[in-house]
Amino acid sequence: MEDLILHEDPRSGNCYKIRLTAALLGKPLRRVQYDIMNGETRTPDFLRNVNANGRIPVLQIGNRFLPESNAACWYLAESSRLIPSDRFDRADMLRWMFFEQYNHEPNVATLRFWLLFVGEAHLNEFQKGQIMAKRAGGEAALEVMEEHLKEREWLVGKTVTLADIALYAYTHVCEAGGFRLHDYPAICRWLDRVSGLPRYVSMD
Repeated sequence: MEDLILHEDPRSGNCYKIRLTAALLGKPLRRVQYDIMNGETRTPDFLRNVNANGRIPVLQIGNRFLPESNAACWYLAESSRLIPSDRFDRADMLRWMFFEQYNHEPNVATLRFWLLFVGEAHLNEFQKGQIMAKRAGGEAALEVMEEHLKEREWLVGKTVTLADIALYAYTHVCEAGGFRLHDYPAICRWLDRVSGLPRYVSMD
């Protein structure tokens, strides 16, 4: 079995995606934790040996290092039930994973980070000026998901895929960013389905 090490901050939803993917597939991960608030991913050692981009998560496979959460999830899940066999469904799964990174995460995750970990009083003026736009963008992304999930149980096909894992990570903690989950009943039902999966692990 491969030696898999996750370089992470456990508070990060992007790191959690990888842990959840591995857990659902029964793949053990060793975890090395960093505190991004204290600059632990910006040290010369981290930049030289783990990720020159100074970011986590990074999935270490033996002596090789794979940054970017969705790439790491794909690596873990390739040839598994979490990636559809149908060609269109695979592309549609990627569509939702791109949506997560470009429409959902920059708004939902950013507001959670600013409000929960930085604190509104400590934001700079630019960040404070972005709060309303981030909230509007996050609500728009959640509304797209809500409409899609009204008629289906999963984002793609008839079972859970990486699309669900990618979007679950920050959606299920979005209230820490000021979003109201009770406004999205279809999303709430979907969140319950994900958390009810065998081998599910919670974010810590």
